[in-house]
Amino acid sequence: MPIADYTPKMLVGYETLVSDFRESLDSYRNRGGYEAFDKVLRKLKPEDVQAEVKSANLRGRGGAGFPAGVKWGFLPKEPQPGAPHYLTVNADESEPGTFNNRPILEQYCHTLLEGIGITCFAIQSHHAFIFVRGEYFDAQKNLNAAIREAEEAGILGDKCMGHDYKLKVTVHSGAGAYICGEETSLLEALEGRRGYPRLRPPFPAIKGLYQCPTLINNVETIAWVPMIFRDGVDEFKKYGTEKSGGPTIYSISGHVKKPGNYEAPQTVTLRDLIYHYAGGIRNDNKFKMCFPGGTSVPLFFEDALDVMMDFDSPPSKGSFLGSKAIQVMDETVCPVWVCLNTMHFYRHESCGQCTPCREGSSWMYKILTRLERGTGTMEDIDMLEEICDKISGRSICALGDFSTAAPRSAIKRLRHEFEEHVKQGCCPFKDKMDWHEFK
Repeated sequence: MPIADYTPKMLVGYETLVSDFRESLDSYRNRGGYEAFDKVLRKLKPEDVQAEVKSANLRGRGGAGFPAGVKWGFLPKEPQPGAPHYLTVNADESEPGTFNNRPILEQYCHTLLEGIGITCFAIQSHHAFIFVRGEYFDAQKNLNAAIREAEEAGILGDKCMGHDYKLKVTVHSGAGAYICGEETSLLEALEGRRGYPRLRPPFPAIKGLYQCPTLINNVETIAWVPMIFRDGVDEFKKYGTEKSGGPTIYSISGHVKKPGNYEAPQTVTLRDLIYHYAGGIRNDNKFKMCFPGGTSVPLFFEDALDVMMDFDSPPSKGSFLGSKAIQVMDETVCPVWVCLNTMHFYRHESCGQCTPCREGSSWMYKILTRLERGTGTMEDIDMLEEICDKISGRSICALGDFSTAAPRSAIKRLRHEFEEHVKQGCCPFKDKMDWHEFK
């Protein structure tokens, strides 16, 4: 689909980073809100809803891109006595540069609530939890206000939309830990414990929240569900690819002229997103590199500008779509400095449960600090690569692997710039880089 012909399907103020309004229940209903929920409760059975979502090829928007309908089907077909089904919406949006869930949580709360209603009906759940990043104060306030509106209107509660189906939605505030974005850590935090990842199996679909079958989905994944049942499967699939249906939301930040959230079909390319949607590079500088999906994925370079930004194409260029947080860097940026900043984050956010992740991230931070200050050696660059190898695949959750993404990809493509730090005894970009603008 030509990007010029695309009309946003979910968001209205989608080109803004944040907005101070929340769409009211009346406004949402005036544009067809909750009609899909009512239709599902009137006409469909839970298994029919799951089949429609599978047919629409909706994939998880949280990073992994796993088919949502397949994941829903992992839960038992019928709740057992003493083991109710739960839905947990992962709104712990803490990946650096990622803010595509934020407008949904703060502005379009009823879109999310309608998606929660349909999803809970599909998995036969009567209680959903929204685990919100602790720093998202407005999101928590607005979500609670929207839930009250929906309950007073009879959309949520003991008789949802006047039908014989009940649903309670609870907003839970996180405590500022990035690790709680990992689904089992999120469950631990919901139960009142420290956010340590759990060993699997058992998987959350069998033993999740309170040791009961639990579905965990990202905010945006759930927010697209109403479109499938309002506009139809074929209309939804039209804005995606053969293997991944529907449009999606990209967060674009860094050295672009118009940073913000951009809703687009998944057929969009990286070049389109940077130069068409975000207006190009600041000061018309040259593109150097970017994180295509948050700092947890390998860097993209100029040869990846024409890759399609769906879930299946980025691996052909050595990276992943991830959280769809595109952080753009121009020619003035030092790759060692970028790796140092990302490692500062991962060292701080490691939960400490796994030795390779806990110790490895600290050592990588020390080595990168030496290199950036010009006191490192050529052996430090080799050691950095060796530590990445020792961490990969040796931690309980993926955070250990995430911490190695930036240095691995930067050294592979820009090793000469790492070596210049050693040869010159200082950062060769110190007079080029705007140290304050890109932090």
